[in-house]
Amino acid sequence: MRWFLHKLAMMFGAEPRKAGPEEETDAAREMKVFKKTKPEVEKRKALIADEHTHPVVRRKWRNRRWASIIIINGLFIVSFAWDVQLVEGSLSASRFLGFHMADPNAALQVFLAFREVVLNLVIGTVTVVALWWIVGGRAFCSWACPYHLLAEWAEAIHLWLHAKGWVKDHPFHRGLRLVLWVIFMLLAFLTGYTVFEYINPVGIVSRALIYGPTVAVIWVIFLLGIEIFFSRRFWCRYVCPIGLTYGITGAVAPVQVKYDLSKCLHEGECRKVCLVPHVLEITKMGYASDTTEFIGPDCTRCGLCIDVCPQDALSFTVRGLDKII
Repeated sequence: MRWFLHKLAMMFGAEPRKAGPEEETDAAREMKVFKKTKPEVEKRKALIADEHTHPVVRRKWRNRRWASIIIINGLFIVSFAWDVQLVEGSLSASRFLGFHMADPNAALQVFLAFREVVLNLVIGTVTVVALWWIVGGRAFCSWACPYHLLAEWAEAIHLWLHAKGWVKDHPFHRGLRLVLWVIFMLLAFLTGYTVFEYINPVGIVSRALIYGPTVAVIWVIFLLGIEIFFSRRFWCRYVCPIGLTYGITGAVAPVQVKYDLSKCLHEGECRKVCLVPHVLEITKMGYASDTTEFIGPDCTRCGLCIDVCPQDALSFTVRGLDKII
């Protein structure tokens, strides 16, 4: 329980750490000792060298995510353009085949701003929370959010420029996201307006795709510029309260990313590609609390770490069934 609470605390800005002696299982302790023996060290070095010489390129989960984002947002576009009423509204609030759906973060702001409970909004929020609870973590971010896809492309440009030595990443404290979450909720309560929605790039991009771009798109371009030239994944890592809200609701979801200590070479390739690398600190030598454990709730379930790990030390699984997806 203490180790789980630590993973939960990391979502709010706590720094990653090694599992303490009281949190570590005997099996994990024995595995770590075994991995430090000379034969295992040499074997691991040889496998890592072979990986670097013959890298395995897999994009299965990335391609599935991109398809998911395009399909989900495409349904909104087609429904409005052809007036088929399959999906009405935008990602902030919508109806799918007559069922109300509402972004939990936006709904909470509405409740605070108007200080009343709207039944349709409650139904929509419960529906969305139940849906994303199943897949867990911040899956909405990487499987539905249109800004996430733009930010992923911006990240690729940033990394290319960084490799050339033309830009440098400027990280912020992850606790900033919690502070901003509180500020935006207070602003909604004090002003009677959903202030965050005016600057929310998720809603702006969603509405621009469906109804056509407005001047607000300039703000989205500005944010992408920050992510390309100044701070890698600035909005998603340090600002967006939507991801924090979904992370809380999906903390104990059935679908998880499982880590297998026995297969891990600890070379860190997974952390290099991860949107939220602090959740993969357990892949460092000596950090895990057990031989197998689940990645923390701040995980976006993007699958990039699974694609990049040739040893299959990371995998999607269903909690309790131990079924690999």
